[in-house]
Amino acid sequence: MDISIFDAVGPLMIGPSSSHTAGAARLGRAAAAIVKEAPAYVSFGLHGSFAKTYKGHGTDIALVAGVLGMAEDEEELRNAFAIAKQRGLGFDFYETELEGMHENTVKMTFTMKDGTKREVIGSSLGGGQILICGIDGFAVQMRLNTNTLFIRQEDRKGVIYRITKILADNGINIATMNVTREEKGAMACCIIETDSLIGEELLEEMRSVEYLHAAQAISID
Repeated sequence: MDISIFDAVGPLMIGPSSSHTAGAARLGRAAAAIVKEAPAYVSFGLHGSFAKTYKGHGTDIALVAGVLGMAEDEEELRNAFAIAKQRGLGFDFYETELEGMHENTVKMTFTMKDGTKREVIGSSLGGGQILICGIDGFAVQMRLNTNTLFIRQEDRKGVIYRITKILADNGINIATMNVTREEKGAMACCIIETDSLIGEELLEEMRSVEYLHAAQAISID
């Protein structure tokens, strides 16, 4: 089994716990990168150990800091609540049960300034590592340790082929790919991890593909 020294010791961070503090900040930052637009309000549903110890471990502060774009080792992380207030970001925390989820899981519901809502579910796995488990109702598996492409499309024949062809034509190798759908012929999403960065020009080319609703490159490092 390959274990990094960073998995054992944990990342550079502000706070007492790599799972409850560093991982929480990374989850908030990942969710903000997925949502992209600055929200007006975020509601954090805390599951398992997150729900029981979040105040003592600073999980609540770290989550808000992450949503504000702070890394886990930033000194200002400890002032996240005050900074959120200055920026006009509202937030709340509540306990919830998320069936089948890791002990350290949070459901983040973003209310945007136009009233629309986005939802991101993620788990802190330890050592600062995270897993995004759900985006807007879709089950996904995203660790965000490498270049990640998030595609939302109608479940139509040929859409994924055209996306992967664009990547291949531009010399971008696919490391992993996962596709899920609501039901046959309905909406679907595709997560592709690549060995190279995907620039805006390629994303625009993908967005021209028929039946594709969104193409987004996500990076938090």
